[in-house]
Amino acid sequence: MTTIRLPLTAAALAVLLTTAAFAQSTSPSIAATPAPPERATPALDPRIAPMLADISAQRVEQTIRKLAAFGTRHTASETRSDTRGIGAARRWIEQQLKDCGAKTGGRLQVTMDAFIEPPGPRLPQPTELVNVVATLPGASAGTPRERVLVVSGHYDSRNSDVMDAKGEAPGANDDASGTAAVMEMACAMARQRFDATLVFMAVPGEEQGLLGARHWARRARAQGLNVEAMITNDIVGSSRGDKGEHDPKRLRLFADGFDPLLRLLVNANSNSPANEDEVKTNAAIRAQLQPLAVAGGGDDLPTQQFGRHLKAEGERYLPGFKVDLIHRRDRYLRGGDHLPFLERGYTAVRFSEPFEDFRHQHQNLRTENGVVYGDLPEFVDFAYVADVARINLAGLATLAWAPAPVKGARIDARELTNDTTLQWAASADPELAGYRIVWRRSESQQWEGAKDVGNVTTVTLPLSKDNLIFGVQAVSVSGHASLASYPLPLAR
Repeated sequence: MTTIRLPLTAAALAVLLTTAAFAQSTSPSIAATPAPPERATPALDPRIAPMLADISAQRVEQTIRKLAAFGTRHTASETRSDTRGIGAARRWIEQQLKDCGAKTGGRLQVTMDAFIEPPGPRLPQPTELVNVVATLPGASAGTPRERVLVVSGHYDSRNSDVMDAKGEAPGANDDASGTAAVMEMACAMARQRFDATLVFMAVPGEEQGLLGARHWARRARAQGLNVEAMITNDIVGSSRGDKGEHDPKRLRLFADGFDPLLRLLVNANSNSPANEDEVKTNAAIRAQLQPLAVAGGGDDLPTQQFGRHLKAEGERYLPGFKVDLIHRRDRYLRGGDHLPFLERGYTAVRFSEPFEDFRHQHQNLRTENGVVYGDLPEFVDFAYVADVARINLAGLATLAWAPAPVKGARIDARELTNDTTLQWAASADPELAGYRIVWRRSESQQWEGAKDVGNVTTVTLPLSKDNLIFGVQAVSVSGHASLASYPLPLAR
């Protein structure tokens, strides 16, 4: 977990307030009551239960204890030792993932994505960083319609001094917990076949400025990779807070794609500036997202839609578990590896535990007045981490079996009427069964109603477009729905 301070210029604040005010003034009014749902809840996919059962709390514990036993995994720590430092940690992670790949016929492809990070505020000299990447190619791999879903945890650690590369920094919760969750997902999901390509990453350099994730996201954008969505799992190891709170069935999900300061935030904390091509790419990204925000869709950008999907599917497949969907990019003064993806226009969210005990984050190991400080395995709830992995898996699997999001969604605003007419471009997805319209009141986070409309590209519903917010989803033959697409107004 990286600590980040956001430089807020007067000009940036003015832009933010102006855009927010415009979006609020153009948002739909609130209906007195939600329109009733018009379909039954889809049945659970029987392919998911065996994967959820494959997630092992015992294996999670073994992984976290092993990573903590490397002493420190500071990004600038020892790389030649086989027992201490970040080099030993990444080689061990690589081998574990390769072992999973071997058990599934080599379908899980493990690579070491090495690069040299130049000196910066938290890195005194050029340093080799290595992302450990496990890729599970989907049915769409290598075709123009390939979709990529990414999930990550960071395997570096730190203590009280972010520049201390030699002192003990076990990093059991921050972020061996997220790394263990990702490794469990990779091994469990490698036995299945999906339409989308899945990328499981353990990245370094998070504590030094989100460096590993930034490198991968930057290269993905330069290569034109269609990253449909990304999740980072950071500090997902404890169900207890520093005030005695305890809730092992609760998880926070930070999902906000509407933050015009994200590019300023990430570029200000990177060691190498954006190049000319990236500047042009960012301008194109703004052109893509701005129409949605200006049309009142600030709460319905792809990242928010992804958050809704993860909450709904996670809670559906783990009854009794609650995902708190928070429309904020992250906690105050903190940041995670989803930010470099957001800054490049990708859909990206962060999972984090429900409470935080700061005595066990970014602390030197010590005991003061009978209180133990430090990020040690004894403060991690391993069964909870396993459930976090299951929440991730349910959301990723259902989306990986769904079609791509609908393109060209429009809402007819050319006439005064109390009905709603929607239209969209036809999908060429070979697994497409039809389309679904979803809706909600403006004050509701989740979709409240839905109607399957068949394999058509236009529909009129007896619901007022002035009172509700709509989305259009593509649905696969197996019943899985894409992320909802917000319809832009079709004006005169």
